[in-house]
Amino acid sequence: MYGPDATFLGVPAADLDVQESFAEAGAVILGAPFDGGTSHRPGARFGPQAIRLTDYLPHDGCRPHLALGVDPLSELHVVDAGDVEMLSGETERSLDKLADAVEQIARSGAIPVVLGGDHTIALPDVTGVARHVGWGRVSVLHFDAHADTGNTQFGSLYGHGTPMRRLIESGAVRGDRFLQIGLRGYWPEPETLAWMAGQRMRSFEMTEVVERSLDACMTDALAIAAEECEGVFLSVDVDVVDPGLAPGTGTPEPGGLSSRQLLDAVRRIAMSARLVGMDIVEVSPPYDHAEVTAYLANRVVLEALSGIAWRRRQAVDRNGVRRPGEPLLEGRTNNAGT
Repeated sequence: MYGPDATFLGVPAADLDVQESFAEAGAVILGAPFDGGTSHRPGARFGPQAIRLTDYLPHDGCRPHLALGVDPLSELHVVDAGDVEMLSGETERSLDKLADAVEQIARSGAIPVVLGGDHTIALPDVTGVARHVGWGRVSVLHFDAHADTGNTQFGSLYGHGTPMRRLIESGAVRGDRFLQIGLRGYWPEPETLAWMAGQRMRSFEMTEVVERSLDACMTDALAIAAEECEGVFLSVDVDVVDPGLAPGTGTPEPGGLSSRQLLDAVRRIAMSARLVGMDIVEVSPPYDHAEVTAYLANRVVLEALSGIAWRRRQAVDRNGVRRPGEPLLEGRTNNAGT
């Protein structure tokens, strides 16, 4: 919707109205240029464009991963379906269109990779996947400085501070399979925290991450996410990273993860769990400096895709036949993981 019509790092373009254009894809990039749900600084509508374009390498649809030895863009046959048309003044209509697009991608057998946009879009992203995988059968790993579990935002049910509550209330995701990592700061208030406890949500706040290590918290989160669910949805708010390393976001909260920690964690999740969808949100280019936040978001996508490609390689037996039901590799670590 905003800026040049370009694909993610030069991968082939696809059209959701033409099934053949993404029939062979293992993952489909989808833009969600919506920032009508922001509560502070806007600009995330320009996030998809920035994430697609920000790189110093050629946009040739080729990105071999040094540590994992895979080229996720080519091995997964990644394509880019462009942006869903999302007008800031038409929130519910925009979210419905995004949910339909995500569901269509998921039903095709590909993994939807959604570029935000503010975190309001997590509601249609996870909803669209759950319609295919099963209601209550998708667990969520949510990286964020904020819980996003508010009941309303300025009197509205929809905003970037409310999507996780809407998902649990709808039944799309079970509260006890909703794992949050990186929370910190001065929100939410006790009433909302009490609601979260009542839903049996598990939050690994930054105090716990510091005390126990991110690696230990990730081990716990992955174990819970794998129980009684068919797959994991990964939702990454770039403000989980300290704003000194990722300033281009709408609600910066000091004291977050490092870029290295986030990339390692995303890679580990993609290598260890069956990802059925993901989004990266809250990149606001007008507040970025030297494109460092956009670079980070771009690499979050690449780390996830690389982990997926690596995992699929491991699921192929010696005869080159993929084993049914990709095996979980919980807790695996090497020089490429946390």
